[in-house]
Amino acid sequence: METKLQIREFLTSRRARITPEQAGLPTYGSRRVPGLRREEVAVLAGVSIQYYTRLERGDMNGVSESVLEALARALQLDDAERAHLLDLARAAHHGPARPRRRQTVQRVRPEIQWTLDAITGAAAFVGNERLDILAANQLGRALNSELYAAPARPVNTARFVFLDPRAEAYYGDWDRVATETVAILRSAAGRDPYNRELSDLVGELATQSQAFGTRWAAHNVRFHNSGVKHLNHPVVGELQLNFNRFDLAADPGLTIWTYTAEPGSRSADALKLLGSWAATLDPAESARATDAS
Repeated sequence: METKLQIREFLTSRRARITPEQAGLPTYGSRRVPGLRREEVAVLAGVSIQYYTRLERGDMNGVSESVLEALARALQLDDAERAHLLDLARAAHHGPARPRRRQTVQRVRPEIQWTLDAITGAAAFVGNERLDILAANQLGRALNSELYAAPARPVNTARFVFLDPRAEAYYGDWDRVATETVAILRSAAGRDPYNRELSDLVGELATQSQAFGTRWAAHNVRFHNSGVKHLNHPVVGELQLNFNRFDLAADPGLTIWTYTAEPGSRSADALKLLGSWAATLDPAESARATDAS
């Protein structure tokens, strides 16, 4: 995930998706390339064509935040894309690429597990930016039982989505989930381009899944803070759940996710049934099946 290449491909992909009409520019004659030309982006951003060309080649040395903001406006970036551009520029300011570093093992503090266990009526789990599931409450483990069925630990959502044949049946809208999963990983890679575990995961998925590789090449990014997930659980059937993200300020990079159902809905009844099913499992067997350590 070399930073200059990421900058070049990201800016090129954003430029290609905007037509002159969308940018409010006049057009004359036929165009050989889709989207805006470099000189048109330069005009919109208020910089010279030479300067913009340098930026698009991945050379962000000395670029000011005001120029990046102007570039974000010219390319009509959304909030997630703007943040990604700033992340890439920040990484480029660090100079030549550093060796990718391995992170220390992320551990969930006991009091965070106590918090998860105290949450009732909702599935809750702790994840990181690599989309590992590091801890969960009983309902969270039950909800993700298909993911925990794989032997690899920690459980990883992206690996399940792209490499497990059960994923397409589990997700009611697999294509959207797959696209969002890649966009989340792409955003994480921009924030921490030297994270070796993340880089290794991306490499694994890209070599084993064409669906992942195609989406990765699109350079789409997104924030993933709340929304609705449609699941087809093997025990209770269809579920429509609202999820929310709560970042752990004392544990950078770790997040608590909660999945809840609208009160009185069929999904709420199914979630209660799932909780009852999870409570009947033999504790030792459940621990072996869902141990994420």
